[in-house]
Amino acid sequence: MGDFPEDFQVETWRLIQLWIAEGFIRTSSGSHESLEEVAKNYLVDLISRNLIMARKKRFNGEVKVCGIHDLLCEFCLIEAEMTKFMHVVRTPFSPAQKPNFRRFSIQTYIEDASMLLPPVARSMYCFTYLDLPFVPRIKLLPRLPIYCHDPIIQGFFSCFNHLRVLAIFLPLFSSFPLVITKLFHLRYLQVRFFGNIPESISELLNLQTLISEGHYSYRTLPRKIWMLKNLKYIRLKVASYLPSPRTDKNLVTGMPNLEEFFGLCYSSCTNEVFSSIPNLKRLTIHAPSRLDNVPYRLLDMSSLTKLETFKLYWEELKLKCCRARDDVWRLSDKDIQKLEVVGWEASSDNFPNLKRLVLKKCKDLQEIPTDFVEICTLESIELHDCSTTSEESARNIEQEQEDMGNNILKVIEAYLEGSSNAIFRIQNLGMDEAKLKSIVKEHFHALNFFQQIVEFVIYAFIQPYIFT
Repeated sequence: MGDFPEDFQVETWRLIQLWIAEGFIRTSSGSHESLEEVAKNYLVDLISRNLIMARKKRFNGEVKVCGIHDLLCEFCLIEAEMTKFMHVVRTPFSPAQKPNFRRFSIQTYIEDASMLLPPVARSMYCFTYLDLPFVPRIKLLPRLPIYCHDPIIQGFFSCFNHLRVLAIFLPLFSSFPLVITKLFHLRYLQVRFFGNIPESISELLNLQTLISEGHYSYRTLPRKIWMLKNLKYIRLKVASYLPSPRTDKNLVTGMPNLEEFFGLCYSSCTNEVFSSIPNLKRLTIHAPSRLDNVPYRLLDMSSLTKLETFKLYWEELKLKCCRARDDVWRLSDKDIQKLEVVGWEASSDNFPNLKRLVLKKCKDLQEIPTDFVEICTLESIELHDCSTTSEESARNIEQEQEDMGNNILKVIEAYLEGSSNAIFRIQNLGMDEAKLKSIVKEHFHALNFFQQIVEFVIYAFIQPYIFT
């Protein structure tokens, strides 16, 4: 936690992946727990000891965002410096003060960073701007620098051939820095850039976690990404097209260790793709905002036998602004059709391991399939801006499961604007539901509007320059 700046909000999924990449997590011999499960247990233990603070929690009580107290953070940094475990760059330093550490967290702007940081560095966290060339005229907007492709960038990253963790939080590159694909030992890569991921990403054979952010609405992944057999976690902010793997009699391609894919494009949901990631546990699909040019077709997900969470974004099972042919979404044992939904036909056999069901803006959906009562793994049903009848069907499922002795399932109705606005579960807040709902809705819409305006203005300003 000391790698992060003071008061930094750290998502638990990010922290866990970093722990694994750093090699902090081990499983005992004979244990059937995965590294992720062991890491979650460690996190729960640290929170129970008040060494890590839970900043935000999910609907089911799980910690979503965590942090660390300022005093404890300072103590950790002192210990890390004394034991030469890690160095946090919070003030500029001279070549005479060149630290000999293997882990660095860059939290202040420093010149000639490649000359001051040792080449033996194994981990680098960057929360500030680097001394690298900007895209022409972008310095007019100092709060949002965009780094262009330049030999200096090539020289900077090539100095750290031993990196296992490279987490770039702040700088934004005009394109993916190709030199990063030469860092063979990388296990964890987080980078922000415009454009697509290059074919040379396939050279990172040790890569386990890939996190990519940018300001495109669509991104294409290279076909050679299928060569990354150790890849376990892909998190992409935008809808990303994943081409089908090559079919070769003598070459079997696929990612057998992939457990989570966040940001898969709807058009990539083919049997060829799914059958090449058979151990996938969590999948998030980004569907297009319009269906005019999207062919109606069945999605065969029968090969994803280990799938636990499935989210479908319109911009776990998450439906958002969905529409189906003939107003009915039908599922067989092997097929899923994602196509405003009025009827939804499904059985418990379609989602035997489903834990969380989230419906967003499905205003015409009449009810949730009653057979979902038989899904014993179902822990929550969450409704956002849905119909009253779908809310009633969710409560009926909850009641029937309680009658069968299952008290795990919880139904939650969010407070977004729509035909159904009840807030099922409110802690002791000292105010009635109507007042709370009014306050939350007012702030929610104001913040959303402000965010959209800011993002539009910034992108409109920088767009003419990012490809120069």
